[in-house]
This record gives sequence, C-alpha cells and structure tokens, in this order.
Amino acid sequence: MNTIWIVLPILTLLMFELGLNLKIEDFKLFKTRPKPVLAGLIGQIIILPLLAWFIGKAFGLEPIFLIGFVLIACCPGGSSSNVFSMLAKGDVALSVSLTACSSIITLVTVPLIMQWVTSAAGNAVMVHLPVGKLLMQNLVLMFLPIVVGIIVKKRCSKAADAMHRVLSRIAFPALIFLAGVFFFQNREAIIDSFAQLGLSVTVLILLAIGSGALLSRVMMLSVQERRTIVIEVGMQNAAQAIAIASSPLVFNNDVIAIPAIIYALMMNVVLITYVAIIKNR
Repeated sequence: MNTIWIVLPILTLLMFELGLNLKIEDFKLFKTRPKPVLAGLIGQIIILPLLAWFIGKAFGLEPIFLIGFVLIACCPGGSSSNVFSMLAKGDVALSVSLTACSSIITLVTVPLIMQWVTSAAGNAVMVHLPVGKLLMQNLVLMFLPIVVGIIVKKRCSKAADAMHRVLSRIAFPALIFLAGVFFFQNREAIIDSFAQLGLSVTVLILLAIGSGALLSRVMMLSVQERRTIVIEVGMQNAAQAIAIASSPLVFNNDVIAIPAIIYALMMNVVLITYVAIIKNR
C-alpha cells in the first residue's frame, strides 16, 4: 500500500474541516490584538524551524533525517491545536486565528525554508526540492480545501456545523490510522532510528514549549494567551509533513517523513501532560 494515497485524502479532509471552523474575522484578529498573534507566528514560523536546524545539527542527525526534522518544524498544527487550547482553558479565539494565519503563511514559508535546508543538507543524500511542485501541491491540498470550507461555512452555516461535528470526530482517528499504516510500512527504519530521533524530537518539543512561554512573558500576554501560544508553537501538522515527504511530486521519500511520525507521538504525550498539569492546578 502506498502511503501517499492515504495521507493526501486525510490532509485534504483536515484542511476542509479547518475551513468549516473559520470565518473571515478570524484572519483579522491581528488588527485588534497584534501582540499575541505576532508572538504565535514568530514562534511557529521563525523560532521552531531554527531550533530544529540547530538541534538536528547538535544531535548529528543524518542529512535525510535532518531534512525531515526541519520539515515537521515548518508545519504548524491544524485544528487539533484549537481542541488542546480549549482543554487547557486557553484563548480559543487566538488559537483559531493563529491556525488560520499560519495555514496560509506556510504555503509560502515551507517551500522557502525547505529549499534552503535541502540546499544545505540534501546534496549528501541526493535529495532536491522541486519548489514549484511543492507550491502547487500546497495550493491544491491545503489552500483550496480551506477556502471551500470557509465558503460553505458562510453560505450554509447549519450544514457546515453538521459536517464539522462529524469531521472533527473523524480527524484524530484518521491521523492515528495514517500513523499506524506508516509505522507498519517503515517499522524497521523507525525502530532503528527511534533512540536518536526520539530524544532529539523530545528536546525540540520541550524547547518549543519553553520558547512559546518565554515569548509570551516577554510580550506580557495574559495567562490564557500564554497557554495558547505554548500549545500552538509546540503542536505541528504531521499530515502536512508526511504529505510533502511522501508525495511523488515533491520528495517521494518515506524516510523523510519518519521524524514527523515520531514528533506526532511525542507531541501528544507532552501536550496531554501539559494540559493535565494545568487542570490539576
């Protein structure tokens, strides 16, 4: 079974479901509350990819894993982060706005960052990035489903709410199914690399959370905003990273997707622990 024929429909479904939960106003929060939105975007778009590059280098990751390591750091989390923000009693409106903005911004930033990474590390393993094809894939699989979801939400709000309720329940099991299929097909490579990648991924997640918390305090954000920034910076979109890694149009290499699978596992463990600590308080 080719993983790409599973991940592409799942990613499209997730992006459509995200669009169903968005309104045009969600993109305008920056005008009324610029500080928390700016803090989240800086953490997601700038700090996390830089952390991934330096941590990957510090742990001596193989070039093929280093590319995948930075790739998952370039893909901010989707609608799942909104659920975690709600559970952590964070600022859900901010979470939705950051998800909306980052989903659009990364259509451009992911190709740019990954072009630099593959230029710096890809030659050693003969990995090159077709930037134009990645941009086209992002537009078709991410941008268009989001736009369609927003249009459906605006014109048929009741139907959109009904679809959102169903799709939101399907989204997480679909991701688990994707991770399970990918793990089964690449179990030997994942098991062999887990010791090194598991540690480096955990360090990245903890530093991402710490960076989000520090950035929030520097910008003097509220408690609810800080919780949301921590979650948004730490949570990444594994489906997007796997789609880019596995796609015949882009990398066409399942090994590059291995860091994303491990990140998805460790991310949920760390963030569930974070939410539990907040609830116990």
